[in-house]
Amino acid sequence: MKSPDVLVESVKSQFGMNIDLHSVIVEEIDVARAVKATVFLTKKKQLLCYIEGHSKLLLGDVQKIIARMGLRAELYMPPKGRPHYFDDIATELFRDVFPGRSVANDSDLMFYRTLAPYNPALVLVSEVKDGHIYQFDADASSNWRVATKFTYRRIKTS
Repeated sequence: MKSPDVLVESVKSQFGMNIDLHSVIVEEIDVARAVKATVFLTKKKQLLCYIEGHSKLLLGDVQKIIARMGLRAELYMPPKGRPHYFDDIATELFRDVFPGRSVANDSDLMFYRTLAPYNPALVLVSEVKDGHIYQFDADASSNWRVATKFTYRRIKTS
């Protein structure tokens, strides 16, 4: 188990985000065979999910994990110092596949963004869908079981 200080330091060093930890909702739950997630709330009432694992993770994998955990993502945080990380990787992969073609619009890159390496991952959560956060469980019939009950919905203000 990571201490809250280690979590805060990891978020700061990997994503350049200073957070004031209010509470940890679930800590290091299994979300895949070699991947763990920690869901926590900041003092600004932002719900964040920190995912890291020993296996290779892509943005597409993280998107699936977030959905299966019963969360709705608002923003996938790029690594520290690289605000256009996902677009840069997507453009590079697009040019490898189509060397003579330029990127016409954003939809050209949609698939290639999902292939960007993303480990560890930090996701700003906008909603816990049905009031439950789920964790991976190989013994369960659906491979997922309730880790905890938690209700959250972020209300956007201007």
